[in-house]
Amino acid sequence: MVLRRLFQRGRPFEWETPMVGGHPARLPEGVRVYAVGDLHGAVDLARRLEAAIADDIATSGSFLSNFIVYVGDYVDRGVESRELVDYLAAPRHDGVRRIFLLGNHDAWLRDYLRGEPVGSGWLRFGGDATLASYGVTLAPGTDDEARLEATRPAMQAAVPPHHREFLDKLEVGFGFGDYFFCHAGIRPNIPLAAQNVEDLIWIREPFLDWRGDAGKVVVHGHTIEDRPVLRRNRIGIDTGAYSTGNLTCVVLEGQQQRFLTTAASDEGWP
Repeated sequence: MVLRRLFQRGRPFEWETPMVGGHPARLPEGVRVYAVGDLHGAVDLARRLEAAIADDIATSGSFLSNFIVYVGDYVDRGVESRELVDYLAAPRHDGVRRIFLLGNHDAWLRDYLRGEPVGSGWLRFGGDATLASYGVTLAPGTDDEARLEATRPAMQAAVPPHHREFLDKLEVGFGFGDYFFCHAGIRPNIPLAAQNVEDLIWIREPFLDWRGDAGKVVVHGHTIEDRPVLRRNRIGIDTGAYSTGNLTCVVLEGQQQRFLTTAASDEGWP
């Protein structure tokens, strides 16, 4: 797998310049943000992309502050959820501030460990892979909710305290300059400060087709696309890394947007 730096070339499809209040979205001078899409246990891709970010920082000039914002969904579906959480939760000493946002899958696992009901949907959408990554075997039976309840004590014992602390500290949103970062998106026509947590980690429509101005450009994951989406009011960066091998990162600095990716091919990308 080869890491390459991708830049926007032209405007095929619906690629647009992110705008706020009629002017191009921007970050304050001296700040660069790397926003990383959904990982779902893809620890190898996380390591590769962080290496590419380190190289980008080293070769892209001097900035006062570099941030990495992970938009959530670290667990489920992929086979190395435990390994990924361990990697992300480890302390770093590279001078880069990391911000970890809450995804709906992370909320499922967090609530399960807290003893709250999560419903059988967690298993259908990848929770079984997370149990397996922690070495936990799902209790037998035909009722998924009963099986999850019977399995809960084993999972609570298997998850290390620092993993639970990592999950408990995940943020639901982060605003910086003309950008707002969250996992899934926002409820249109509701102020950012009044957004519901469920919408921030679960919403698709009516957000995805909305063309309004929220006061900031929303950078999000949650909805898988073949390539990142760059529109006037949102940037979508979930490219299905756990199944495609394509982990996407949007790099924001000043009024510019560019991309890093672990994709094996950039065919069809701008």
